[in-house]
Amino acid sequence: MQRPVTSSSSKLETKDERSYANRGMTFEEDINHSNSYYLQSGKSVIHKKPTPVQIVSVDYPKRSAAVIKEAYFKQPSTTDYNGVYRGKYIDFEAKETRNKTSFPLTNFHQHQIDHMKRVIKQDGISFILVHFKSTQDIYFLDAKHLFDFWDGQQNGGRKSIPKSYFENFGSPIQLGFNPRIDYLKIIDELFFPDV
Repeated sequence: MQRPVTSSSSKLETKDERSYANRGMTFEEDINHSNSYYLQSGKSVIHKKPTPVQIVSVDYPKRSAAVIKEAYFKQPSTTDYNGVYRGKYIDFEAKETRNKTSFPLTNFHQHQIDHMKRVIKQDGISFILVHFKSTQDIYFLDAKHLFDFWDGQQNGGRKSIPKSYFENFGSPIQLGFNPRIDYLKIIDELFFPDV
């Protein structure tokens, strides 16, 4: 994120506000950067899916400055990212929480769960990446674990996944340089252990 900074010579300069202290604000950017790295290095083809939007009203105060005043989602979105890695279809959702001890299931919708179940039924790989902003912890969790909690909440069970569950059954991901969030390393460990 850029913000103006006034220097002693009163010229307007910009200073990069990104630091390790507020990296949680850039979780999606870090995933996108990782996907670009994977694409450029020939490891995978994984992209963020655009959300289909129907634009209803636009103001044109200037020719170069159109402002969308009203828009609607055309259809419910599925997951955030999809693509191909080692000949397998990859599909995942990236979520953040400020909660220190658990991840609320209200971050998901039934159509997303249904979509991930269909992916797995077709022998694809589906998972979630969860960023606990307060501790800067990132976890990879196979979607099958998510389904157990989702189905359980529908039957009166917990409405969140405890952080301890991620610690015990998920895979932690340390931030790196290239790629920043190396989730393909976890996929290799879980789905291609003999390669």
